[in-house]
Amino acid sequence: MKLSESIQPISYLKAHASEIIRSVAEKRETLIITQNGRAKAVIQDIHLYEETQESLALLKILAKSNKQLQENKEKKADEVFENLEKRINNYNEIN
Repeated sequence: MKLSESIQPISYLKAHASEIIRSVAEKRETLIITQNGRAKAVIQDIHLYEETQESLALLKILAKSNKQLQENKEKKADEVFENLEKRINNYNEIN
């Protein structure tokens, strides 16, 4: 997708809203809407938006993991599973 082909003024959106929505959904594209010559909004296919959000969530997890590694806060898998098992056993004893 070329960015220059995906920029439209708000007047175009007002005049062609249903056509734009259909096109964005069918082509899985993103459209940038301008107002007074400046980018103001983005119209994006919902599936593409969801994929982007999932990717961001994974990147946040990776960043957090990397930070923990740099701060020497990582734990061995055996230790994590042992702690989980203890928590599950404690929960079962209470209930």
